[in-house]
Amino acid sequence: MVRKDVGILVLILCFGLILIGCPKKTMVKEEPSVKKEEAVAKPEAERTKEMKPEGGKEFEKSLVAKKEPGMKGEIFESELLKDIHFDFDKYNIRPGDAEIVRENAALLKKYPKVKVQIEGHCDERGTTEYNLALGERRANSTKKYLISLGISATRISTISYGKERPLDPGHNEEAWAKNRRAHTVILSK
Repeated sequence: MVRKDVGILVLILCFGLILIGCPKKTMVKEEPSVKKEEAVAKPEAERTKEMKPEGGKEFEKSLVAKKEPGMKGEIFESELLKDIHFDFDKYNIRPGDAEIVRENAALLKKYPKVKVQIEGHCDERGTTEYNLALGERRANSTKKYLISLGISATRISTISYGKERPLDPGHNEEAWAKNRRAHTVILSK
């Protein structure tokens, strides 16, 4: 008798679970958006126009699509945004490089819709892990300085490439000095 009662109880529980089941997914039918289709179809020239204020042709002309896509999509380089360099095993911004960051901040203030990514780079000395951490500190140091100059933190992302993307492939102090840098690129919308 106990077995029969347990069997009935199990059947009732199973039936209850079937009736309750998982909550139904609500399907929201998304209307095709003209804006989405336009954004996908926009040629590069049109996207770069969004990054400039009136009369900003110099900045627009300086934009060149970078060969390697960034983590957040297509990225652009501009010779108007200058790199800063660091001493060996350091991530503090030197006085001469602070002036370069101020110039970059002044340019970014003219273009309030532009978002940037700061890439931290190192020379080839040291382990991969150490250089990735040092590159991150360099990028973050540059970001903090830009923020202190009035650039919104929401406009700046950082990434570290460590020693993986040297500017100069040489194996001497001159090449290493070029590779210890923070490089700023523009993120596409």
